[in-house]
Amino acid sequence: MKQVFPTTIQSGAAQTGNYILTLYEPERSLQVPIIVGQHEAQGIMLAQEAASIRRPLTHQLILHIMEAFGLSLKQVTIDRVVEGVFYATLHLTDGFNEKEIDSRTTDAVTLALHCGAPILMDEKVLEETGVRTEKAGGRTEGAGEKMEELEKELRRCEEEEDYERAAEIQKKIERLQHGL
Repeated sequence: MKQVFPTTIQSGAAQTGNYILTLYEPERSLQVPIIVGQHEAQGIMLAQEAASIRRPLTHQLILHIMEAFGLSLKQVTIDRVVEGVFYATLHLTDGFNEKEIDSRTTDAVTLALHCGAPILMDEKVLEETGVRTEKAGGRTEGAGEKMEELEKELRRCEEEEDYERAAEIQKKIERLQHGL
């Protein structure tokens, strides 16, 4: 298993209403495109931005239920691909016991982003679906400038003791450091 990172979500050119989620494996500079629906794309984008909303969406509700029962998401694995459909597993723990739950890949990725849990992909799936990219470390142009802006914002939030916003910015910094 290799860790992958969600990088981009782009509108799919082939079909309207579909989007392409790209997962990036930095060790071999592989990108794995996954076709997702509009609602799934919105959920992933909200999780990537750590956006706060007034009422919980489904993924936040699941997270709240997990927390209420003392469960945490240890990791997500993307285990296999069959006829273009990716299959994922949630690895939950209560600190003593671990449970594996079958999941749609988009739901697993969204929950992992909300929880800060790693996303792992089976090496065979990576080999079958990955496309080599020339990205240096997965970073895009302008990443250094964006990093500086985020670090300034992080310091400002810490000075103002806005720790919730600071945590959101820290997540963005970490994603940028991993080439996201």
